[in-house]
Amino acid sequence: MRKYVLLILVAFSSFILKAQDPAPDTVSVGLYITSIHDIDFKQKEYSINFWLWFKYKNKALDFEHNLEIPNAKSFTQSYVTTDTSNGRVYMLMHMQCTMKDSWKINNFPFDQQRLRLFIENSQYDSRSMVFLADTVGNHFDPRFTLNGWTIDSCVITTGIKKYETAFGDEKATKPQAEYSNFRVRLVIDRSANGLFWKMFLGMYIAFLIAYVCFFIHADILDARFGLSVGALFAVVGNKYIIDSALPESTTFTLVDTLHGITLFCILAVIVANTWALALVKKNQLKKAERVDRVFGNILLTVYILLNIFFIWRTSIH
Repeated sequence: MRKYVLLILVAFSSFILKAQDPAPDTVSVGLYITSIHDIDFKQKEYSINFWLWFKYKNKALDFEHNLEIPNAKSFTQSYVTTDTSNGRVYMLMHMQCTMKDSWKINNFPFDQQRLRLFIENSQYDSRSMVFLADTVGNHFDPRFTLNGWTIDSCVITTGIKKYETAFGDEKATKPQAEYSNFRVRLVIDRSANGLFWKMFLGMYIAFLIAYVCFFIHADILDARFGLSVGALFAVVGNKYIIDSALPESTTFTLVDTLHGITLFCILAVIVANTWALALVKKNQLKKAERVDRVFGNILLTVYILLNIFFIWRTSIH
């Protein structure tokens, strides 16, 4: 008898707990991107326009006034419509957002970027409301194109975002809050061939100008050293111009690697010029010409192979 009473008490307790802890409301959410533009690497931002819709039953949920996009610098709702027929709410809105993001420039200009968008409701946490992704159909307009980029994929998911604070809630048992969020990840690849030559052509021409020194007679001091030093400053100037268009980075990028190789090779040209000049002063003209020929061929081969290797390694991600 006591056993049955105990089972009844356990069942009654479970019922009370379930009654006190109702299941969270489920909100179906979908998104359709119509435009991505004004990608600004220096300011670490881009603009995005998209349609956003919600389908749910609890009319107390107010997405028009409690919509939150945590990683947006600013956003506006240019259009909102609500349909409450058939016992549920269908809300459709058009969003215009300026997003902030962290660009990965290690492989620039052969870089691949992941644009992220998070949507939350600031009114209810995950105990009261959870998102369900509407994955039917495409998530972006295939007719719009990003200038200089190709769209690789667009994935939408849902998850739980944890905040290490209770936001002043005295009833909370621990200093932590959890909110359901809707996540969008758009992967884009840069079409880099034209941009690469536009940015690095000056650097390669500067190296070739320095390389011309090997075809000038070793005793013509002014011409050989003048071309080498001029090429050195041209490469440094080219690097400063490229860096001015990129955000600051503490890592060694492809831009740094190619310019570093070029500067080192131009320095090697200056060293070879000094060596050849010393041989000419010792009346060893034949040996100086041989140094120019052998050293120049080795340097050009090494320079080309290093460039091919680092560009190839970067372009395949």
